[in-house]
Amino acid sequence: MIRQIKSAANRSRDTLLGDAIGGAALMILLVVGLFLPGLN
Repeated sequence: MIRQIKSAANRSRDTLLGDAIGGAALMILLVVGLFLPGLN
């Protein structure tokens, strides 16, 4: 199982960075979206 996860991670190394950036962007949008109504 661990070997399969490592193999998949090695095959998709290029897309992991893009996915991590996309996930971080979504989290930032969520936090900002929840924070904006409190500014009024």
